[in-house]
This record gives sequence, C-alpha cells and structure tokens, in this order.
Amino acid sequence: MDDSCRLYLITPPVLPADFADQLAAALDAGDVGCLQLRLKDAPPDTVRRAIETLMPIAQARNVAFLLNDDAPLAAEMGCDGAHLGQEDGDHAGARMLLAGKILGITCHASRHLAMLAGEHGADYVAFGAFYPTGTKTVQHHAAPDILEWWSGMFELPSVAIGGIDAGNCAPLVRAGADFLAVVGAVWNHPAGPAEGVRAMNRAMAAAG
Repeated sequence: MDDSCRLYLITPPVLPADFADQLAAALDAGDVGCLQLRLKDAPPDTVRRAIETLMPIAQARNVAFLLNDDAPLAAEMGCDGAHLGQEDGDHAGARMLLAGKILGITCHASRHLAMLAGEHGADYVAFGAFYPTGTKTVQHHAAPDILEWWSGMFELPSVAIGGIDAGNCAPLVRAGADFLAVVGAVWNHPAGPAEGVRAMNRAMAAAG
C-alpha cells in the first residue's frame, strides 16, 4: 500500500431512486478506495437488491465493495468484504467466514480495541468520530493523535470517520490516516456527488 491517503465512501442512510447513477458519476470523478453499503435497519431483501445493483458499479471501477454489519450476507452475496462494529457479532468468526476478503472493524477511540481487531485478523481498523456528524449519534470522540500512534506502531491501515469533509480533513491526513470515510461530504455536496469526490481528493492531496 502506498503512503497516500485515499477516499473511503459510505452510502447515504437512504438511497434515492437515481442512486446508481449518482454512484457511477461519483466513482468516475476521482480516486475512491472502497465503497461501504450502509443501510441500517433496512429489510434483508432491500439490502440484497442494493448489493445486486450497486456492487457491479463499484467492482467495474476496481472499487472494493464492503457491506456494513453483516458478514454472513457479505459472504453469501460475494461482496469484497464487510465492515463490523463492536456489537456486530463474532469478529473472529467473521474473519473465518470472509477468508480472502476484507474485514474492517470499528474501534472508536480505543487503542485496546484496535489492537484486538488486529489480533482477530482485521484488514483495517476504523477510528472516530473525529468531528460532529449528522449521520449517526456520536458516542465516541477521537483525536488525530490516535492515528499518529497507530501508523507509527502498526502496518495495518487505519480509516478515519466522523464528520470529515474537504475543509477539515487535513489534520487527519497529516496524522497518518490511510483512508478517510465520508458520507455527507460527497452525497450532500452542493454541486453534486462527483464534485464532492473531486473536492475530497483535492483536499487530501494538498494535505499530504
């Protein structure tokens, strides 16, 4: 993996009717390392249909397609991997289920949880929230120094998440984050998602 920080795109909480077109435009606009489908509380059939529609769009562009929360469904549907929170089942079991696939684990602001995730075979650890966010209720607040500590101690990539946008991402890039996970910075960008991706990539490159 190179030293440059890359964009980690998470789907909006509710997918608009034209989301497939929005996604294609966003992924064509600049570098995106992976896409996480995150549909909290959606019925399983809705999630399956979303995977069937969106995964080919991502994979055709060499963007890894990850499913949030559900390792068994990710394995069943042929996703590139899954992202699990601390409450999302058995991490060691998920590692076995997703052999050869990507497993990411939320570690909040905890060095201990991050080291445990590494021991369980995670492919990346996610820290946050770094900034206030409207996407979810924030219970854990992280500071850039955890990224500096992690990147100085471990080879495993880190993902920074939580309220990140083009205007505030520089300290996280400089602290050593390998990926910046964003939702609103892209999907709510006033000029559209494609420009959101371009703005994030510009800001990350400038900070690096």
